[in-house]
Amino acid sequence: MVVLPVVDEEQLVRAVARGDRAAFEDLYRRTAPWLTVRLRRRCSDDQVVAEVVQETYLAVWRAAGSFAGSAVDGTAVGWLWAIAARRLVDAFRRRARQERPLPPAEPVPAAEDEVLAGTFDDAVGGALRDLAPDLRQVLQAMVLDGLTVRETAVLLGVPEGTVKTRARRARIALREALS
Repeated sequence: MVVLPVVDEEQLVRAVARGDRAAFEDLYRRTAPWLTVRLRRRCSDDQVVAEVVQETYLAVWRAAGSFAGSAVDGTAVGWLWAIAARRLVDAFRRRARQERPLPPAEPVPAAEDEVLAGTFDDAVGGALRDLAPDLRQVLQAMVLDGLTVRETAVLLGVPEGTVKTRARRARIALREALS
């Protein structure tokens, strides 16, 4: 019986950087379903999601050599999500220029919200769960996804000033809930 070494996503990205097509295919098989689900939480247009997934993996193939970890969490999956989130923002911008707004995503309880709330102690998790959905969305985009104010504004379809206000309100609400 041959025991193959366990290869994680970071090793796959490094192999992709060396031009390894099999590693690219393995990375795609492992991460594309997760990435698609996560993108669908942000956009209900399946065509846009499919385009963003395709653009993301094309960018991964081209830029794998520049992988140095994610700015958000240092992982290859975090790096992949950062690329996808920015591609989704680009898709929103293209649609805005074409004046065809994207249909809003249906609000669905997110696994990320559950994990985030469960990661912290009861007080922090409860405070996060008690935040208004619009405040939680801003925190998720800016903190978890590592997007800028401008990117968050495009992603959520609100002005930059609204993003800043919601981020401030979320911080105040969390501070009050935890004091």
